[in-house]
Amino acid sequence: MTVEQFLAAFAAEIGVPAPSEADAAALLEVASVAAHASQRTAAPLACWMGGASGMPLGELLAAAKRVAAETA
Repeated sequence: MTVEQFLAAFAAEIGVPAPSEADAAALLEVASVAAHASQRTAAPLACWMGGASGMPLGELLAAAKRVAAETA
């Protein structure tokens, strides 16, 4: 199963649209910032928090970068 197939099936299972290619790239960047600023486990948890917040992805990425800069 490809990533795209999994995400499409998972999206259907939980009743949400699968992320667009641009949204997926932004979310993966958020995960990367979180993982590199802390530990790898921060990535999925930060993404979950971002989804729960309802913030637009651009704002979410900016927030992650601000937090990462503060800890550098």
